Amino acid sequence: MPALTERNRLITENTGLVHACARRFTARGVEYEELYSCGCVGLVKAADNFDPSLGFRFSTYAVPVIMGEMKRIFRDCGSVKVSRNIRELSLRISRAVQQYQQTEGEEPTVSQLARMLQVSPEQVTEALSATRLPLSLSEGPGEESGGFDVPVESEERAITERLALRQMMELLSSSDRELIILRYYKGKTQQQTASALGMTQVQVSRREKKILSHLREKMRE
Repeated sequence: MPALTERNRLITENTGLVHACARRFTARGVEYEELYSCGCVGLVKAADNFDPSLGFRFSTYAVPVIMGEMKRIFRDCGSVKVSRNIRELSLRISRAVQQYQQTEGEEPTVSQLARMLQVSPEQVTEALSATRLPLSLSEGPGEESGGFDVPVESEERAITERLALRQMMELLSSSDRELIILRYYKGKTQQQTASALGMTQVQVSRREKKILSHLREKMRE
């Protein structure tokens, strides 16, 4: 563990990483303050366990730890808990809507769905609301356009993903890391990479697929 003064410095100087990571998860049903709070827990954990002798920057190590704490919110409880009965009713509603549209040429009302499925209108409304993805509205109530924000790739997200990927690269073996560097950082073909590493093109292709699959899994954790 870093000395106390160094630990405090790392935490104080890197709270911006927490904000950058928290922005990545906005508009997913969890308050920003809760994301930031969990991110700060991750920042403290990173500061406690950071080992500068490993040779990479603190931010490279800290970002995946911070993001891991934030993702825990969604893994453990999710933004909305939907019961099995509600999910099953939602599936029945979806089938009923499709059948009604095919026969009547229009969408059924909530009351019509309730009669078709022999449930209350309140149950239909609850199922529809619970399984609907949240939208970030761009206009306030009463404004005519009723539009919503189109998600765009933020600079902060790109930075955090690059930092996370860089740390994942550090965990690869030297040969696997060199293969990825040749292919994706230096733009070499599989045949050129094979020649540089003393492998066949088929071996490079198979190994590359395994490495990329491994990196994708790690990035999703």
